[in-house]
Amino acid sequence: MNAIGIFGGTFTPIHNGHIRLAIELRERLRLSRVHLVPSAHPPHRAAPEVQPARRLQWAQLAVAGEPGLVVDDREIRRDGPSYTYDTLAGLRAEAPAGESPAPLVLLLGDDAANQLHTWHRWRELFDLAHLVFVERPYEPLTPAPELASLLRGRRAAAPQALLERPAGLWMSASIPPLAISSTRIRQLLAAGRSIRGLVPQAVLQSLTAEDIRALTHDEDPAQD
Repeated sequence: MNAIGIFGGTFTPIHNGHIRLAIELRERLRLSRVHLVPSAHPPHRAAPEVQPARRLQWAQLAVAGEPGLVVDDREIRRDGPSYTYDTLAGLRAEAPAGESPAPLVLLLGDDAANQLHTWHRWRELFDLAHLVFVERPYEPLTPAPELASLLRGRRAAAPQALLERPAGLWMSASIPPLAISSTRIRQLLAAGRSIRGLVPQAVLQSLTAEDIRALTHDEDPAQD
């Protein structure tokens, strides 16, 4: 059964770590494709200085020609907060009538997983998708008690299990780390230093003086 990965974020800016993570997990989990979903109005952080349409353009430049990676603009088109629940529900609603629902696999870093219990309708995410928590060295998985309770008994023993039902399971994934974050890229830009090798070349070549101004004035301190 074709499984679809969903990888969201503000992508301020999108970088090679994002792309490599999507490629690694698409291959390892045998996903038919991964949707990269730029968040227009993230509920858990201040809105990025860079406008949603520009971040969408960067994502499109970054994945151009990469098999199995697609940019999904549904959160850019949708009004209101960019809730993951709404994104997954929208994907579910697009399934052709009469066909078995495809597995949806939500790809999350451990940092996001540790805050999952604060998300909009977070318990219902398991009704719509599987969750894969990507291990990050600087923030190990430490779910809140209410999330830990919900995870109990749902762990997939192997990636194959995610392909055999449409939703409801979770697993951890460890991939070779790339020490790249959007936060560090913004810091390097603010210091007037090169970011070559950290972002896709097409994105690097597209940066304007206004882009750099907006990136270096982004106030969110989170690793992204």
